[in-house]
Formats: sequence, structure tokens, C-alpha cells
Amino acid sequence: MNLLVREATLDDAQLMAELTRAAWAGKVAVTSSGHRETAVRVARHLQDGGGFILLADDVPAGSVRWLPLEADPNVWEILRMSILPDYRGNHLSQHLLEAVIHRALAADINELRLAIRSDQSRLPDLYAAYGFELALELEYTHANPLEPAPTVMRRLLRR
Repeated sequence: MNLLVREATLDDAQLMAELTRAAWAGKVAVTSSGHRETAVRVARHLQDGGGFILLADDVPAGSVRWLPLEADPNVWEILRMSILPDYRGNHLSQHLLEAVIHRALAADINELRLAIRSDQSRLPDLYAAYGFELALELEYTHANPLEPAPTVMRRLLRR
């Protein structure tokens, strides 16, 4: 499989919304806002933060976004990391995660954060392998109030 991670542009907003909805379908609780993702929201995220699209053999297979915290723009929250069902099981999300980490390092960002839903029990080990640590004292700013609060993990990039 030939993989390419490329930066998302505003022209990708509709594609990213579709990727998120398709990846969430049948996988994430129906109360998740990812099921109602819109190109307008994606475009806002891309303008305020950024995103990447993962291509597998030139076909969009997944995406990820990040947003700076309002209270501290040197902290980015990673959100909406998703891989389409046909591409799961190939560790492709790692390519998206690595792309965000490298972008944050290049931008001299202090910290990355991400949230783990209670039904994603395998993810803490994956993220720990990339230097993320549990941060039970933190709240995820994009948490859905209709669901149990996710667990936050953080990676300090600068001390």
C-alpha cells in the first residue's frame, strides 16, 4: 500500500467531513457529534488550526485535525482522527499522529492533547508509545456533554 499524508486545505472541508462521518458510522456512539460533522465546522477547524488527510494508493483513507486551546495557543488538541473501515487494522492512524507531532514540533508548540473515549480501551497504549501520558486532571475542551467525559492524554513537547 502506497501511503501519503498531506496537509488539508479549505477545499478539503467537505471531504474531511465525509471521512469523519464514514469512519464514525457503526464504530462510535450515535451521540457523538462526529456523526453530524459538516464542511462548515471542518473549514473553521482548518482555519483556526489545521489538518491532514491520509491517502492510501491515492484514495482518501482517513484524516485528523488539531486546534489550539483558546486559553493557550501553544497547546494543541488533536481531534477527529479517523480511518475508514476498509483501511483499519493497518496501523494507519499512526501516520496521522506522527504528522501532527512533527507539525507541532516545527511550530514550536509546547504541548499536544487528545481525548480517549471510554469505549477506546486500546488507544492509551498506542498513544503512550508516542510519548503521551494520562492527564486525569485535564478536561477535553471539545467533549460532548451527552457522553461520559473522555480521558485526556498529553505529550509535552517543550518543558
